[in-house]
Amino acid sequence: MIELRNLSKSFITADGPVDALRNVSLTINSGDIYGIIGMSGAGKSTLVRCINMLERPTEGHVLLDGQDLGSMRKNELRKTRRRVTMIFQGFNLLMQRNCLQNIMLPLKLAGVKPAEAKARALQMLDIVGLPDKARAYPAQLSGGQQQRIAIARALATNPDVLLCDEATSALDPKTTHAILELIRDINRKLGITVIVITHQMSVVQEICNRVAILEHGAVVEEGEVAQVFANPQAEATKNLVYPEMADANVALGDKNGQRVRIIFNGAIAANEPLIARMALETGIAASILGASTRAVGDRAYGYILLEIPGGPDELAKAVKFLRQTPDVTVSVEVNYAEMKGV
Repeated sequence: MIELRNLSKSFITADGPVDALRNVSLTINSGDIYGIIGMSGAGKSTLVRCINMLERPTEGHVLLDGQDLGSMRKNELRKTRRRVTMIFQGFNLLMQRNCLQNIMLPLKLAGVKPAEAKARALQMLDIVGLPDKARAYPAQLSGGQQQRIAIARALATNPDVLLCDEATSALDPKTTHAILELIRDINRKLGITVIVITHQMSVVQEICNRVAILEHGAVVEEGEVAQVFANPQAEATKNLVYPEMADANVALGDKNGQRVRIIFNGAIAANEPLIARMALETGIAASILGASTRAVGDRAYGYILLEIPGGPDELAKAVKFLRQTPDVTVSVEVNYAEMKGV
């Protein structure tokens, strides 16, 4: 288990201090595939570097199975880092060494005997599906193959935690899917806890079971992936889960109108002709300003942004009807939405 307690990190710049992290508290259970997501500058990379103490937090604590990493001596921390390994967007392989030598490197640094290190490295090559690439050099490999070698190197020291810092951002969608499948397979077979740092919600929805959303260095939302997709609360989460919805809002700008946002929380709700039924039963013919749906596992999620004609009475009637439907969340986006009955 990894616990982050009130973690803060500040940097001194020419323009003054910058708070990269602000009171971040998270619990990541053993065996989780935990996503940490945010836009550029949200503090994701700083957070992951604080988890393995490549960056010392200004305040707060990082605990691994109850042990405070910040209070460890250098030799203790060095040993602990073998339990918390990392893969990067740029692979970070040594180009002058072949794949086998790259994988053996952390074992060599740990003082493992050459024969044992070689046997372990060959085993890792097999796990990542590249048993025939031992003598190949990184420049001879595709991007996806290089990332597999980086994963093999990270697994060589038999870690408890694998940190993935934008590990698929440089890959095409097909290769990304293959790498995510490999990470999920490693998590399932080896029981390794995985922390995925990304700006792509599609990565989170594919393999993570829990997610935290960072904005300006603070956690604005956290929970099970399905729940966060079903009912995003923070504006940053809504923009990440449904970017099309944010684009629709920007396009509409300050145009007048009564808007109702429906978030679908499951397949039954998403497949029901809800807007047509509302028109038939209430006489309210709403205009669809934007819409998007997607699948997470065996459930469908999405949104519809409606414009409701008329005034507050029609708005209240529409909202009342929509809120009677199971598996939807309804929010109102007009100034008089606080009126009774809405």
